[in-house]
Amino acid sequence: MSNQDMRTPKAKILHLGSARSGTSDHVVQRATALAIAPLSVFFIVSVVALAGAEYDTARAYLGHPLVSILLIALIGAVVVHMRIGVKITIEDYVHSEGLKHYVLLANSFFSYGIGLACIYAVLKISFGS
Repeated sequence: MSNQDMRTPKAKILHLGSARSGTSDHVVQRATALAIAPLSVFFIVSVVALAGAEYDTARAYLGHPLVSILLIALIGAVVVHMRIGVKITIEDYVHSEGLKHYVLLANSFFSYGIGLACIYAVLKISFGS
């Protein structure tokens, strides 16, 4: 069986075709989606359970180490999932290479900045400071 190249002659000259980087993004996005599903159920149950609770009760619950770890895991999974989803959208719809580079960089800074702020908030509540 021969190795057939399905690209047009122009695509061969311009080196157009698969960038061979989509598979890892696909796998990571599916893995984070699997992690988000049970963690979001935990988060929703926690919010419903704390509805109407006093401030000190909610703070004590959120200060529990297991709750803090699960919230940090949810934040991490959501941030990575969000960054990859927006990255794919930018790669598909921003056609200027220079602009695409800066928008992808801004996407990473924004995503990880939001993630760090959320993790900081959880840790601050968890450690009681």
